[in-house]
Amino acid sequence: MIRRLISGAFLILASACISNLAHGHALQPGYVSLEQKGENIWQVFWRKPDVSGKPMPIDLLLPSGCSPRKGPLPSARAGAWEAVWTAVCEEALPGSVVSIPGLENTQTDVLLRFVPSEKTVVSLRLTADATSAVLPKEPGPFKVLGTYAGLGFVHILEGWDHLLFLFALLVLVRGFWRLVGAVTAFTVAHSLTLAASTLGWIALPPAPVEAVIALSIVFLASEIALSTPDEKRLSQSAPWVVTFAFGLLHGLGFAGALKEIGLPQSDIPLALFAFNVGVEAGQLVFIVLATVIVFAVSRLLRNGPVLARRPVGLTLAYVIGSLSSFWLIERVLYFANT
Repeated sequence: MIRRLISGAFLILASACISNLAHGHALQPGYVSLEQKGENIWQVFWRKPDVSGKPMPIDLLLPSGCSPRKGPLPSARAGAWEAVWTAVCEEALPGSVVSIPGLENTQTDVLLRFVPSEKTVVSLRLTADATSAVLPKEPGPFKVLGTYAGLGFVHILEGWDHLLFLFALLVLVRGFWRLVGAVTAFTVAHSLTLAASTLGWIALPPAPVEAVIALSIVFLASEIALSTPDEKRLSQSAPWVVTFAFGLLHGLGFAGALKEIGLPQSDIPLALFAFNVGVEAGQLVFIVLATVIVFAVSRLLRNGPVLARRPVGLTLAYVIGSLSSFWLIERVLYFANT
């Protein structure tokens, strides 16, 4: 009886965590762009996350020498709140401080892209623990490495479609080395397309790419549902083939996020490497935590791996498939109507 209760609790917890991902726009990062248009003129773009239909209660505050320091009220757009304005600053912005009041009361990050004319583009990350940042005069290599590794780490942990793909692999693939091979193939593939797309060697519209990423999760969910102990599916007998193919698409998704953040023109290879390292670190953390949780539940049940049980796997297949199908329909409708 106790084992059944633990198994049921595991299913409910996993299903609840996965289903909550469909309502996660409030946890997406905010975004600031400061682009120089003249000697003292800066174009400001400010995007706040949406929280239950309202803008998150955070503000962008420019340095004291800028007018205006705050922008107009934001307008709702594509699941967020955006404002654009022009600021005139008495002094050069490099070396001055930009802050996000209210960020300390959230669990959200804000990405800041600083584009001074004829200088290196800089991307910074503001958090609840660091709500202000000094705009650098000229970033060094260690600053670039730390910033972009942090951005990659945060991006993968907020990229729930990518994480759901990895979780579906964990449910589907049996055997430690098979899982290692599948994840390695996924890593190699998305690293290739991330680099190729970021460097401009290949270019695909982001909306269809995001839709096919959702479709890749639907495919894995169907593989979980159709798998039986007597017959292995392709994704189980040769998982590295499937993950390499879909990893190419997921890499294009990572590249889309990186293009939005921007790259420092003088350190593109270093920034690209650091971002990819951050993505892999976040991916590894997720896999380790998920594996530890599954192993702990299995030990509590004392009856073999919990994910190997048909009722558990089938339930998770339907939860994963339902959520990824919702994403697929949502994304197809989005680019079909634009």
